[in-house]
Amino acid sequence: MSFQLVQKMFVDNWPMFLRGAYMTLLISITSTIIGTILGLVIGIIRTIPIPEKGGKRVFLNIVNSILGIYIEFFRGTPMMVQSMVIYYGIAGAFGIQVNRIAAAIFIVSINTGAYMAEIVRGGIVSIDPGQFEAAHALGMNHVQTMVNVVLPQVIRNILPATGNEFVVNIKDTSVLNVIGVTELFFQTKSIAGSSFKFFEPYFITCIIYFVMTFTVTRILRSIEKRLDGPKDYNIIGNQMQVVRPEDMMGNK
Repeated sequence: MSFQLVQKMFVDNWPMFLRGAYMTLLISITSTIIGTILGLVIGIIRTIPIPEKGGKRVFLNIVNSILGIYIEFFRGTPMMVQSMVIYYGIAGAFGIQVNRIAAAIFIVSINTGAYMAEIVRGGIVSIDPGQFEAAHALGMNHVQTMVNVVLPQVIRNILPATGNEFVVNIKDTSVLNVIGVTELFFQTKSIAGSSFKFFEPYFITCIIYFVMTFTVTRILRSIEKRLDGPKDYNIIGNQMQVVRPEDMMGNK
């Protein structure tokens, strides 16, 4: 391999690489946002306190069981198999034609939601129980406690895991080529098949994936630092006045 061959391969096929990268980012960004929202909702539902008896207890147990099955199923099966079952299974069972892009976003979103649900639940459980008790003492219900007290902390705590899930989604979109989604890996296969050269196009694709994941990681770390705030800051408002020893001596 030489740099000239790689450069020529990229120059000759850059529109296909660009279209593939765009489709990969479109699916991964959209699916990560939808999956994170889904995970937040499921995480909140699964942490609702279950009463000791009554109809609410039965209802919550049923809901938690259904959500638990959903989480375990999508975490315990490969996304490639899920893609085949959902896309071709729906078309075969109901005789309808499913849009490939919509199917891809749906598949990655529900897969992300299953992982994010457990991440969010873990983040909620890690919050000091005293904060829940204080919020309830102020008259807040579970939803109000989550929105006003818990979730702002949880979102900050799970941001690294969310970023990691985003990076995983960028790479996992490559399995969607099995249902004909023209993402980056699909375009690379087409280039390799038409040119009968494999190392150069896949090497270029590796670089593109790395650039995308590295950029996303840097952006998310920058957001984390902004959320952390400055390391050296002055408290404004109810500040305690500092009295120096020499001032006390001067007042005597």
